Amino acid sequence: MEEIKLISEEKDIRIDAWLAGQLEQFSRSYIQKLAADGNVFVNQSAVKSNYKLKTGDEIVLRVPEPEKLDVVPEKISLNVLYEDEDIIVIDKPKGMVVHPAVGNYSGTLVNALMDYCGESLSDINGVIRPGIVHRIDKDTSGLLVVAKNNAAHENLSDMLKEHDIKRTYIAVVEGIVREEAGKIDAPIGRHPVDRKKMAVNTKNGRHAVTHFKVLERFKGYSLVELQLETGRTHQIRVHLSYIGFPIVGDEVYGRRKQRFDLQGQALHAKALAFIHPTTGKQMEFHSPLPEYFERLLNELRENDRI
Repeated sequence: MEEIKLISEEKDIRIDAWLAGQLEQFSRSYIQKLAADGNVFVNQSAVKSNYKLKTGDEIVLRVPEPEKLDVVPEKISLNVLYEDEDIIVIDKPKGMVVHPAVGNYSGTLVNALMDYCGESLSDINGVIRPGIVHRIDKDTSGLLVVAKNNAAHENLSDMLKEHDIKRTYIAVVEGIVREEAGKIDAPIGRHPVDRKKMAVNTKNGRHAVTHFKVLERFKGYSLVELQLETGRTHQIRVHLSYIGFPIVGDEVYGRRKQRFDLQGQALHAKALAFIHPTTGKQMEFHSPLPEYFERLLNELRENDRI
């Protein structure tokens, strides 16, 4: 059983809401279940999910081992840009889920990796996410690095924490961004009402920073390049929506009425740079814009040029 220990810097907030904001991997309902099962402690005493925090409370969350799922290797084509005995760099297509979860137990990148790599994947993140160091959303295309052993995984994870992995994205957003470049510095946590969504949450959110630069402007749209300083769930999508420029095609954080039939957001992880976790060599990879993204840009350049 895993134990997660935290110190509260807040007061008069329900512990289930606070924990859901601090721990992106757990939903509020799951935390409530843990509390009901006697697995949430404050100052060494079990508490219910409606416990109101006090500043300085010592919190321990006991998380039972997840039930092992039978994740089956599947022969799914992968676009492998680089591979050695430590890492593999994948260019993920739009529409592919990274790892199995409720509703997506097959057809994921993990299913494909298990067939492609066999036993050569790190097991730090368990049976559901072997080798997965960082994720990109189902409908985001582009680059991610996978660890083939635990030493490489630990080194890459440390680089992520220290912001030493450079991740560059490109997106088409609704609206004309007037600034040439800027920084979005706003904490992200669970949405206070819709627990399936993330949101800028100044009360319970975690530090999140996204840098942006405008590459091209159209009538009512902008092409922007983005760099992640942190890596919160849905960070780019939430940040751009927060400043009033949601990503085109984003059905969760964007506009209800979409002009283009994209089946998901126009967001592509186009570049990835990091120090190789074993050799110390500087590595840099680039992914060309996928066909759906090129079609969108061509239409904007033809019909919406300023």
